[in-house]
Amino acid sequence: MEIRHKANRIRLLNWKMPQMRAFHFSWFAFHICFFGWFGIAPLMAVVRDDLGLTKTQIGNTIIASVAITVIVRLAIGVLCDKIGPRKAYTWLLCLGSLPVMSIGLADSFETFLLARLAIGAIGASFVITQYHTSVMFAPNVVGTANATSAGWGNLGGGTTQILMPLVFSGILMLGVSETLGWRLAMVVPGVVLFLVGIAYYVFTQDAPDGNFDELRARGELPQADGEHGMGASFAAAARDVRVWALFVVYAACFGVELTINNIAAIYFFDNFDLTLATAGMIAGLFGLMNLFARTLGGIFSDLFARNSGLKGRVRWLFIAMLCEGVALMFFSQMHVLALAIGIMLVFSLFVQMAEGATFGVVPFINKKALGAVAGIVGAGGNAGAVAAGFLFRSEALTYQEGLFYLGVAVIIASLCALVVRFSPEVEAEESAAYQEAVGAQPSTALSLR
Repeated sequence: MEIRHKANRIRLLNWKMPQMRAFHFSWFAFHICFFGWFGIAPLMAVVRDDLGLTKTQIGNTIIASVAITVIVRLAIGVLCDKIGPRKAYTWLLCLGSLPVMSIGLADSFETFLLARLAIGAIGASFVITQYHTSVMFAPNVVGTANATSAGWGNLGGGTTQILMPLVFSGILMLGVSETLGWRLAMVVPGVVLFLVGIAYYVFTQDAPDGNFDELRARGELPQADGEHGMGASFAAAARDVRVWALFVVYAACFGVELTINNIAAIYFFDNFDLTLATAGMIAGLFGLMNLFARTLGGIFSDLFARNSGLKGRVRWLFIAMLCEGVALMFFSQMHVLALAIGIMLVFSLFVQMAEGATFGVVPFINKKALGAVAGIVGAGGNAGAVAAGFLFRSEALTYQEGLFYLGVAVIIASLCALVVRFSPEVEAEESAAYQEAVGAQPSTALSLR
């Protein structure tokens, strides 16, 4: 798939450009999705007491919240190839708002588990975000665009940890009991999700020159059938070993971030004798690093590409992954609150830079099956979170031990980055495309106007 008129700069304050509207709406939609997806996480101490949940049951709900996303991400990528990111995002947001608002009806472990399982589908929003920015931005800035949109979206993991306890506290101030308070609190993100879904449909378009159905009608985009159909697109991506190598890599970075989002508040609450609000604030710092950390991963990916091409992007991905694993192992051994927070921030920096570096490589694997590649790799993040979830549901392992073993796994997974190779022809083609994009706009790639 060749999309014309991609932006070669990120003009943050230019809302007239369809590329920039897609950029801002995609990151904001993903950001809001975190409020639905993980809004219940900072309230789990209250939910645990209300529903009488055990550690194993909490672990099962954590797994449920990310398990279904594996399947939905696989499907949503090829769906983007077929109907375009605009319609895909609108449907996901509007339908996803329903289980978010309905989780308050849960009155047992079983119904709560089913609600978290259904809500997990919202996590597929990440794939649409990456798809939309990939088709909107040129090779010289696509790594930065992907990383920034995803990073500012992932920032929702941090703001959720901070704001949801405040929403809960505000509801309690109205005289509502804790049992009813957490249920009402989850209605708020559900309503916002629905409204953002409608806005996405109204204010964005699929590509720089129009929506996919318009481009196909004009003959500027292949029809979504035959060799360009959903099945063929997925098969082409699934046959490529590089896609599965990136699947493992993303499992070890975004999968780890999802796991930390789920356990951070209760981890600090239980291990450092903090209040729920304080634990949520500290846990929120991990997600807040997305404000710039993932963007740095994409910027470095584009910088490495300038000097070393696609090989440079892969080399940077390996470095970021290796540092992430080492930092996580150190974090697991911290027993002093100040040190734990400091090392957590270092770990957060590298895990998010690794995520940005991963999707600095993804757009170049197979342009004709971009959605399928993004879907499979994106699904790897949730598969990693599911696998990591089993470490934290076991009564035999402490959270510290689970984090240490997870760090070892990340170091091993970093080796998969080295499996990603490109032919000399592709390297030369992408190098020429990069230089053409840079030559068309020699000034700074990221700007305010």
